[in-house]
This record gives sequence, C-alpha cells and structure tokens, in this order.
Amino acid sequence: MNRETDKSKELIASIRLLNNKLHFEGKVDGNELISIDYTPPLGDNLGYTSLELLLLSLSSCLGSAILAFLRKMQKTIVACEISAKGIRREEHPTCFKTISLFINLSSPDTTSEELTKVLKLSEETYCPVWAMLKGNVEIIVNYSINS
Repeated sequence: MNRETDKSKELIASIRLLNNKLHFEGKVDGNELISIDYTPPLGDNLGYTSLELLLLSLSSCLGSAILAFLRKMQKTIVACEISAKGIRREEHPTCFKTISLFINLSSPDTTSEELTKVLKLSEETYCPVWAMLKGNVEIIVNYSINS
C-alpha cells in the first residue's frame, strides 16, 4: 500500500504524559513531537493547548484548500498568512463559540471575487476541519488581498 494513500484515510496519533500535571508530548506517525500542556494551575504552560492546536488545524486546513484552488487557477501567490482568534464560552464545556479568521493574501492576480469563490468551496466541500466545526462554532472569515 502507498503510504500517502494510507495517511489520507487513516491517521494515528499518540500522546505520552511527561509530568505529574497535564504536560504531554504528542506525535502523528512520521512527524516531529509536539508539546501539549494546559495553563496553570492544572498545567505548566509548557506547550500548545488543545484549543490552540485546533485553531492551527483550522487555519492550515483552510489555507491549504485556498492555495490549492488558487494555484490550480494559475494564480501567483507571493505570500499567505492566516490569523485565528477563538472566543470561548463562559460555561462548561468552555469550547469555542466563535472563531474569527483573517486571511492576508499577497497575489498580484487574484481578485476578491475569486477568493470569495474559493472560500465558499473550501467551507462547503474541501476543508475537513471546517466541516467538523460547522454547526457547532460560528466561523467568521475576513481577508485582504495585496498585490
């Protein structure tokens, strides 16, 4: 079997406790270890929190979809940055109620209409992280395009 095919269908992740609090190291097959922790007093703030990783996952999933589409349209991508801000609920579970994403795209030949179309396709079909969050979290996307 092809390793790339396997990875797209099945992901295997593992974590291992490092201390007597909530500091873990985590790994997905074939990738580097990452540090995962929680804020004090439960953790020691020695790594990413689970919700921080979720924001990174959504941002990179959306960014990957956007760039794949724009490149397929033969657009020139000079740079792409995505920042994400999650607002948590006050009551438990204190999950995100809103996630705001801001895309800063540098492209001399991408129009606002094209990026809006690509965002819609990403939301509706091609970003699995967004699909899992949809209906549970309000996701707001804004962008700027610089030539």
